Amino acid sequence: MAQIFPFRALRYNPDKVSVADVVTQPYDKISPAMQERYYGASPYNLVRIILGKSQPTDDAHHNIYSRAAANLKNWREVGVLAQDSAPSIYLYTQTFTLPGDPSSIQFERRGFIAAGQLEDYDQKVVFRHEQTLSKPKADRLNLLRATRAHFGQIFMLYSDPAGQVDAILAQQSPPEVAVTDEYGVIHRLWKVSDLATITQVQQAMSGKKLIIADGHHRYETALNYRNEMRRQSEVTGDAPHERVMMTFVNMDSTGLVVLPTHRVVFGLDDFEPGATFTKIDNYFDVETLEFAGDVKPAMDRLRDAGRHQTALLAVTADSAYLLRARDNQRSDSLASQSEQQRALDVVQLHKLVLEESLGMSEDDIRDQMHLKYVREAQEAVDAVRRGAKVAFLMNPVRMEQVRDIAFSGEVLPQKSTDFFPKLLSGLTIYSLEEAARPSAPGGR
Repeated sequence: MAQIFPFRALRYNPDKVSVADVVTQPYDKISPAMQERYYGASPYNLVRIILGKSQPTDDAHHNIYSRAAANLKNWREVGVLAQDSAPSIYLYTQTFTLPGDPSSIQFERRGFIAAGQLEDYDQKVVFRHEQTLSKPKADRLNLLRATRAHFGQIFMLYSDPAGQVDAILAQQSPPEVAVTDEYGVIHRLWKVSDLATITQVQQAMSGKKLIIADGHHRYETALNYRNEMRRQSEVTGDAPHERVMMTFVNMDSTGLVVLPTHRVVFGLDDFEPGATFTKIDNYFDVETLEFAGDVKPAMDRLRDAGRHQTALLAVTADSAYLLRARDNQRSDSLASQSEQQRALDVVQLHKLVLEESLGMSEDDIRDQMHLKYVREAQEAVDAVRRGAKVAFLMNPVRMEQVRDIAFSGEVLPQKSTDFFPKLLSGLTIYSLEEAARPSAPGGR
């Protein structure tokens, strides 16, 4: 089952830089505007490694990956990055409120960072819950080859209803790192080097199965790199490339939040609300709601309806409709899905609404033709006001649905889950070259 190991992390030296100026959101969540902001924040911001800017003169030898490797080498040499002297695991907490939620209820998600053993999916230790694309994996593999380091953590879920691991790692001392990100999330980090504590965590995790919450592309990139290295060397098992940096979070904790991702449909020339909702009526009971632009009352109705059945909220330019799934839904596209898949709101939205009622194909949906994904309900409604055809608002997938589908070997449709908040990149770095060395001169 799951094998976790301490490692000597490379970390930003607070005597040289402000940590808040150099850490980033995960690479795939960095917009062009965020990239520019990160570039301006510090010459040592991690974006220069994980999502560098291309240059007109780039070629096979001088490019974003070679510059990333040069930056990593230079930052180590000048002491901006320093390696911890003792193998450690790292307690990591995130304190946050939900985006767009006026209640200001505060959550805390607790986890820990460690090196996790890479396992092929057929070993039934690590499970995915979504498909991956080839292009992002090729990009991340080129970066890993150039830098031989992992900069962002793969977000792993494990089950621990009693909260045993969190109790073992509970800390009373002040954190070594405390930083607030651009979304108001407070990130705190503690280094745990005590061998007895680490051993307890390893033993508690040894019987666990893991689900990838975020980081599927990076996990599969690490597997591909491991396989490359195995072909080049007979060294396996304890070699640094056999492991990857992970953040482990208890899926049974109250601090684990899954948000929905709403769908906005645009650019369909033949879209006509009356005809569309006549087709939708074949599968859903359609109730017209009073709607003056404030999405909150409508979302409250959606949440209530979703407690008992699949429910969706459709918003057009002048109306809102609550869609409740009928018990006797009959559709060839649903019949081809497993029972667990048919119970997902997102599957019913894709199959019965987007495909059968709006005429979109699976390729259209996968390639985001006439489709945009947004996190906040108000953003989706505002998009309709600006000219989009219709927004479909959803309740979040339940964690038990993610668990059951992943453990059964199936995957959810794209953009089914939004684990909030994201894990910061740059709090710890796992250097494969340094992990192979017996000591860490110049560390802390």
